[in-house]
Amino acid sequence: MYSRYLTTALEALVQKTATVLASLAVGLASIAAAPLASAVSGDVRFTNLSTADGLGANNVYSLYVTGSTLYVATSGGLSISTDGGSTFTNKTTSNGLGNDSVKGVWVSGSNVYAATLGGLAISNNGGSSFTNKTTSNGLGNNVVNGVFANGSDVYAATQSGLAISTTGGAAFTNKTSSNSGLANNVVKGVFASGGTIYAATAAGLGISTDGSASFSSRTTSDGLGSNTLYSVFARGSNVYVGTSGGVSISTNGGATFTNYTTGLGSTSVQGIYVDTVGTIYAATMSGLSISTDGGSTFTNYTIAEGLGSNFTYAVAASGDTIYVGSSGGLSISFSPASATPIPMWQQAIARASGTETCPEDYTPSWAQWPNNGTGGFVCNKFVPMYGS
Repeated sequence: MYSRYLTTALEALVQKTATVLASLAVGLASIAAAPLASAVSGDVRFTNLSTADGLGANNVYSLYVTGSTLYVATSGGLSISTDGGSTFTNKTTSNGLGNDSVKGVWVSGSNVYAATLGGLAISNNGGSSFTNKTTSNGLGNNVVNGVFANGSDVYAATQSGLAISTTGGAAFTNKTSSNSGLANNVVKGVFASGGTIYAATAAGLGISTDGSASFSSRTTSDGLGSNTLYSVFARGSNVYVGTSGGVSISTNGGATFTNYTTGLGSTSVQGIYVDTVGTIYAATMSGLSISTDGGSTFTNYTIAEGLGSNFTYAVAASGDTIYVGSSGGLSISFSPASATPIPMWQQAIARASGTETCPEDYTPSWAQWPNNGTGGFVCNKFVPMYGS
């Protein structure tokens, strides 16, 4: 693993002050160039892992990290590494998953929970094999967008409600807008902390302090950046919500929120994580944004720093290492040694869709600036300027 990191580190150092093209319109058939811009400052760089390294697919939607063991939810299975990412074993429907597209993953002890497009798959042996739970077990919908577990309490965020089990997933009771006051039945993410349940829905944040018997709702009127929510994370009385309008933070358990956008790669925040010292990591549609001042300002990291794609879905941190899931794979951070930067061009080729394959040596990505700022799919790579 570390030999590969060293090799990638040398490549990433070349990218350290890479200049970025910013005016390609999707639909062009040739390589385009544009005015130069500086790369993000700082010493965080990434090495990217993909299907070539054993991942089930390059779309990485969710992550769970414990020590050197990584659980990576991809569109092609749940990829598990016990050696920090050097090798992966990929779990699919043949191992009991409800669907190969895994949207979320959580680990509690030896229990592994995989939220799939075909149910909630549960493993009691560290991920060796799974048993799948569906609507027949009480889920609101077989499309499960996210999962959280603590002991025998399991929470499944589905397309038709928040399904809750107090029996380790043996049976579920589904909570909806009609039977509990949930903000909306489309639940994208869930987190529980200190007896409080937070449900990120398509119409606001649902909060329950009575074991899910009832939910109160928080919306833009309470300070959220948008009512369209993608993710939620809590640490103590601080609650962090990824919205389509920024990172919304509460310091009073979710009573009120303040929304932050300064420095974000995109205001569409797909995933969020906060470490024990308060560093905020926001996975956005245009890069990984990091704040060390409580959200007041963010620094954004992109493919120029080694990310597999600018379209990031998930982020986690363990010690000094950052793990990022994107549409281009799993990116793992490292701190490179100082070196003389080499000027680079970023070359970009348009893609007609997100499923179109990129040429060799190009990385698939999505950018906000094509098509007059409406965005589009592209293929990117860096090449030396050679003094020109």
